Amino acid sequence: MRNTILLSTVICFTVMTSSILIAQDHENVEQIGRIYNQWDNAEDVVIVGEMAYLAVGVSGLQIVNVSNPENPEIVGYWDDNPGYAKGIAVSGDNAYIADGGSGLRIISVANPEHPEEVGYFDTPGDARSVTVSGDYAFIADYNGGLRIFSVADPENPEQVGYYYSPGFTCDVTVSGDYAYVAIGTQIWYEGSLRVVSVADPEHPEELGFLNTFSANRVTVSGGFAYIACEWEQLYVISVLEPHNPEFMGYLDIESSDFGIAISGDYAYVAEAGLRVISIADPENPEEVGFYRTPGNAYDVTVSNDYAYVADRGGGLRVISIADPENPEETGFYDTQGRINGVAISGDNVFVADHDNDVRVITVADPENPEEVGFCDTPGWAYDVAISGDYVYVADWLSGLRVISIVDPENPEEVGFYDTDGYSCGVTISGNYAYVADWTRELRVISVADPENPEEVGFNDPPLGYVYDVTVSGDYAYVAKGLAGLGVISIVNPEDPEEVGYCDTEGLSLGITISGDYAYIADGAHLEDNESGLRVISVADPEHPEEVGYYYSPGSVQKVAVLGNHAYLADYYGGLRVISVADPENPEEVGYYNTPGHACGVAISEDGLIYVADYTNVGIYRFTDPDGVDNKHFSFFPVKFSLSTPYPNPFNSTTIISYGLPHPGHISLQVYNTLGQNVSTLFEGNKQPGIHTTNLAANNLPSGLYFLRLKASDQVFTQKVMLIK
Repeated sequence: MRNTILLSTVICFTVMTSSILIAQDHENVEQIGRIYNQWDNAEDVVIVGEMAYLAVGVSGLQIVNVSNPENPEIVGYWDDNPGYAKGIAVSGDNAYIADGGSGLRIISVANPEHPEEVGYFDTPGDARSVTVSGDYAFIADYNGGLRIFSVADPENPEQVGYYYSPGFTCDVTVSGDYAYVAIGTQIWYEGSLRVVSVADPEHPEELGFLNTFSANRVTVSGGFAYIACEWEQLYVISVLEPHNPEFMGYLDIESSDFGIAISGDYAYVAEAGLRVISIADPENPEEVGFYRTPGNAYDVTVSNDYAYVADRGGGLRVISIADPENPEETGFYDTQGRINGVAISGDNVFVADHDNDVRVITVADPENPEEVGFCDTPGWAYDVAISGDYVYVADWLSGLRVISIVDPENPEEVGFYDTDGYSCGVTISGNYAYVADWTRELRVISVADPENPEEVGFNDPPLGYVYDVTVSGDYAYVAKGLAGLGVISIVNPEDPEEVGYCDTEGLSLGITISGDYAYIADGAHLEDNESGLRVISVADPEHPEEVGYYYSPGSVQKVAVLGNHAYLADYYGGLRVISVADPENPEEVGYYNTPGHACGVAISEDGLIYVADYTNVGIYRFTDPDGVDNKHFSFFPVKFSLSTPYPNPFNSTTIISYGLPHPGHISLQVYNTLGQNVSTLFEGNKQPGIHTTNLAANNLPSGLYFLRLKASDQVFTQKVMLIK
């Protein structure tokens, strides 16, 4: 019960925050590439020829080729919508999207592989539904009534008329000279079907109405209107006389908000799947067939012998209705999961896909990222960390999963440890994985043998739910939700002990350490619902102290720091770039309003920013407004350096980092104890910045080796031990 209450609190904070946001563009940040476009909830679907057009929430418009119903294939998408795509209509070369608080968006689909926005009009309410007839688009604007737009020039839509309904305008369909409007209210007996004459679109006029229970959806066919009513019923209403609509019959349905499509003597209802209702006798509608979909069926359209179902959480389902009493799924285009976490190693990006797996994306060309492999996990992948040849996954109810990435195109799970809790964050230090286990606090797991991970210690104080963890020196720092920052000594990993804490008075969801400061992603503020970045001095780990704060417009989930900048993944506010040159006065210097919900963020050595954006992985570049152009780097080290390899000792691969304050020719070589050069890791010119490379054991025997970095007539060495 306590878990449920806290989760509800998190949801309430994010919903309250989202309600006050205004769509933004970008500043000092440009998008370089995007991959792995995911779908949000499939809300509406229409079929035109061989294409299915779907409105999919924050993911905007998706276009799927259904010429082969058994193998539908995505061909294009547009996801730069600032709102939430709820309804869709297609006319000619344009798709019209009811985009929630952002009104009407008009998208050219002349080239389905590259849809492009050509016009928009911001309605006063919340655009829920859209239909197009001739040169006019009709919007059901939840709080703003029926809005009528001339779209004769799609690049400049113009409102020409409106009808203000007495309740909430939930849906609209147009047939001939009439618009049929579904009205929902908070008082059930005032909900109704309204029949509005649109013979003169500039002066719509109500002709008739019929009070029903609060109405959510409407479709019209053959002189009958079919209504989805609040009291979980399908109503059949005769509209043969528009001035006097007449109740005919009803059928109990297990939901109050379901999609309806009519074909012949059947109504096809999207509710828990596809329900087939015989309407041969309108006074006695009867369910004759049913197919359960894997998600939450929300809308449906029919073309020839197939029903196409927009299935929230289940994508597009294609169902044969050649025999209406025995509907059968013939194909689907499944929506992938939600991308929560991201980590980088060399030219590969690894993403935690909430709904089942880890995806591997090559970014050798950042402008054309490409997925090269994946590995299914049994739970919900929340976070990923990389060490050597392994990816470590915090897999919610399935604990810690260990995946070999020796072959990135074929990642393979080789070990796991069930934490018996809710694993939502992971970091690796030495031979240990530190897991943020939501209800069980910090778990310390030995991964000296990655194929047989073993818990060696845990810290389970009475307060706080751990969302994230990072390690620096002898301390693990945990983001403890409502309990703020916890500092845990791991001098003895088998007996971790909390030695300090700092109450952030918010909801600590993510954490990173840089120098003497902890940077906290503060999801929401308890008193005033503020979210942002908390800067906490940990110079004295036993007495951490908040020294600075930045207010973010949304709900900050994760934070990464490199040099003098903190990069925030803001669920509703996208990517925010904060200068922390003065930690006591953090200041926003750039942002990009990402198309999805920013859940995670990572920075590569060349300064590119990777955002786990719920529906996609976005690749971005920040340009410092003070004149430091970081197209190729995030910051310059003040001196040459060669860091201690990690891990050390190692048994397969170790990571080597080195810093260059200016460009030049360098060599990085490996020598054995006899002074023989056994490997050259790099020889050539390098740009300034922090660089990393890997040393693989390959055919090297066990023993001590020396790393030698020569740069600008300076020589640096480090020792590394290989143990097989």
